[in-house]
Amino acid sequence: MRVLAAMSGGVDSAVAAARAVDAGHDVVGVHLALSSAPGALRTGSRGCCSREDAGDAQRAADVLGIPFYVWDFAERFREEVIDDFVDAYAAGETPNPCLRCNEKIKFAAVAERAFALGFDAVATGHYARLEGGVLRRAVDADKDQSYVLGVLTGDQLGRAMFPVGDTPKPQIREEAARRGLAVADKPDSHDICFIPTGDTRAFLGARIGVRPGALVDAESGAELGRHDGVHGFTVGQRKGLGLERPAPDGRPRYVTGIDPDTGTVSVGGAEELDVWSISARAPRWTGTAPEGRFACVVQVRAHGGLARAEAEAVGDAIRIDLAEPLTGVARGQAAVLYRPDPAGDVVLGSGTISAAAPATAAASAAEPR
Repeated sequence: MRVLAAMSGGVDSAVAAARAVDAGHDVVGVHLALSSAPGALRTGSRGCCSREDAGDAQRAADVLGIPFYVWDFAERFREEVIDDFVDAYAAGETPNPCLRCNEKIKFAAVAERAFALGFDAVATGHYARLEGGVLRRAVDADKDQSYVLGVLTGDQLGRAMFPVGDTPKPQIREEAARRGLAVADKPDSHDICFIPTGDTRAFLGARIGVRPGALVDAESGAELGRHDGVHGFTVGQRKGLGLERPAPDGRPRYVTGIDPDTGTVSVGGAEELDVWSISARAPRWTGTAPEGRFACVVQVRAHGGLARAEAEAVGDAIRIDLAEPLTGVARGQAAVLYRPDPAGDVVLGSGTISAAAPATAAASAAEPR
């Protein structure tokens, strides 16, 4: 089988490519150039797509004895991922760019080119497992990336390979060292790859500009302060609110709502963050779409934010009723649904959160009319 190995320059993708070679596949390594200005080297674990990363990928391919190429997807990445990220924040949402990159770039644009060139599958260093076309969580729960792969369809998964998902990360590093791969001890990349400074608010502000609005008390509506734009906030945020005075009860306050039309950011107590019902748009299923109401476990953040639930697909949306509350659920996040068996590791599908309701609102919506 001809396999295109997407090599980011990190240890996981290098070992994934090595394992594909060991399995007897005809492997070609490809590094994705996703930055239009890749000149600056990464700093520690921040950033990616630098010349350093491309060089590390090239050296790993040389050790493995496989052909290696660099594919330029910078323009597509800017349009599909970076612009989408900026637009979502401007609309008061909290997107996950890694999830969008998997959906639009790695398993769409890259895969389309690969298959047009005669490749049978795309292998990546994601921590997830594929068994009989079924997407499962990785063995290493701390590194599991099934959440950001929950946007993939059955067709896409049928042509994907995740060779490292059955192995804990420390063992992957040990294997890389045994293979003579120089990236064995390379730090993992954290934060958002196209914001190497880690300052998301500054990155967004430079592209969205100043859009003043009010910080208001969610209960009374009283104005508590001003801000330069809703892009600087996300539901559940506690720090960096810029409030002019503390709450009367002295307790911490959190962002509980964002209105991009008026520029209003509402703040309140922790108890106001609990939600019992979620609506999600643009569902994507890893297999056949389920019919009627079905039990599941929903995850709303890449690490954490899990709850038992019942869900139902209705047209181009998913209604999710939680059996236990989730905190800090923001529009724009992904709601990824898992099978509710004891293992809870099979991904059913996902949707982009469009609304979340507290207990009172959820109960009212459930009352007969």
